[in-house]
Formats: sequence, C-alpha cells, structure tokens
Amino acid sequence: MNQLSLNNKKKQLVLILKKLDSLMVAFSGGVDSTFLLAVAHEVLKKNVVAVTAVSQIHPARENKEATVFVKNYGIKHIMLQSKEMSLPAFVVNKKDRCYVCKKNLFEKLIKIASNIGIKYIAHGANTDDLEDFRPGHVAAQQMGVLAPMIDAGLTKDAIRLLSKKMNLEAWNKPALACLATRIPYDTPITVDALKMVDKAEDVLVSLGFNACRVRKHENTARIEVNPEKIGKISDKKNRETIIREFRKIGFSSVTIDLEGYVPIKPWLNLAHK
Repeated sequence: MNQLSLNNKKKQLVLILKKLDSLMVAFSGGVDSTFLLAVAHEVLKKNVVAVTAVSQIHPARENKEATVFVKNYGIKHIMLQSKEMSLPAFVVNKKDRCYVCKKNLFEKLIKIASNIGIKYIAHGANTDDLEDFRPGHVAAQQMGVLAPMIDAGLTKDAIRLLSKKMNLEAWNKPALACLATRIPYDTPITVDALKMVDKAEDVLVSLGFNACRVRKHENTARIEVNPEKIGKISDKKNRETIIREFRKIGFSSVTIDLEGYVPIKPWLNLAHK
C-alpha cells in the first residue's frame, strides 16, 4: 500500500469522526483501538472518552499499558469492571462466548455513555475482521456500536503503518485476545484457569516472547509462539526456565505447538484468538 493510499484512508476516517459530536471508544490498548482512539482524540479533542474493561479475562499488563497511553495523551479514561465471569452463558464457554462477552460490554458502555452525555460508541474493528470468526462484531452491529475503521476501509496492515507514522508505540504490538480464548470450547472457564494462563504467559513475555499464547488443556500447557521463535523457546536455558516456572504455576506437563502461533484453528475445535 503506497503512502498516498494510506493518507487517503486516514483522511476518510477523520471525515467519519468529524460527523460525531462526541465519542466513547472501547479501548483495550491493542493496535486497532489505540489507533482509533488517537485519531479520535485528534479530531474530537475533549469530546472523546476511552473505556477499558477490567476483569479476570484481561491480562493486567495490557490494562497498565492502556492506562499509560491515555494518561500521556490527556484522554478521559474509565476503567470498567466488566464482570464476564458472573455470566453463566460466558463461563460455560460455548462458541458464542465472544458474542456473550461483547454484548455484556456494549450494554454497559451504552449505559455509561447515556449517563455522561456521549452520543456514539465505537470499537476498533478493521476490514480484516470481516473475513474472520468474530461473533463480538455481530454483537456490536446489533447494538449500534460503530466501526469507523471498517467504514474507512482500513486493514490491519494499514493501521499498523499509519500508527508507526504517528509514533504510536502500539504499532507493532502483537494481536491481543482475552485470556478466555486460551480455554478450548466446551471446557468451563474458571478464575483459576485464567490465572494459570496469565502467569504462564507472563513467564514467556519475560523471556522475550511477546507474541505468544498458552493454551490450557486440563493440566497441560500448550505453548504457541511465532514459528521463527520455536528454536529459541527450545533453547536449553529457556526450556528449563519455562518447565520450572510452569510447574510452580500448576501445570503438570508443557508442550510446544510445532505449527507455531496461528490465530484460528477451527479444525482443532480450539478457542479462537
């Protein structure tokens, strides 16, 4: 994609946002929502509010990064206790899990927006999401939550390139996904399981594996990293550290997925990213 095309895409997004007198952005701190929030802040100034969901399904490290970003930009920020684990339809972990989660979130955002006089709510979906399994996007459409980056025709790659041009630190951040996605469908989600996954991924991040997933299959941890990093994770020192720390966390065995991190593996009936 050339620079002119990129600039035109951003101009289109700006034109869309200019039509809104006020906006609430569902802000996870990931690449997409960071870019949307930054551009919305440029356009709407103090009339944009960021809301970040806080619960056991969201890694604490991501919430911290989101908080730092809004503080640096002077954006009003609301930390919302989203309480997904109180929803039986979520905990049972069927294939509509993401739909249940997002519907719960957007219902809460709609109430908050109404209370503080914000007319519109947006989330960071991009055009690539239209080709993916995204039941959460269906919930957004049903509840009137805007997807301005889809309307502007922005792909994930375009968002990364524009974010880099804007000097947004999140431009090359690995894809985010809630911790519940590490649990295979039809396996009930528990707080203990989420904590185990979160701690295990913290271990990997501390070793330099930022793009990683730890899938929990009963008491087995299945590690996914980028294919080019599989050799590094098998390094004797890293391997010994991972095994030792994962055993402390409570995993009885540790495996490495030789295919590496692949966002969606529907044929294995595993949770999606």
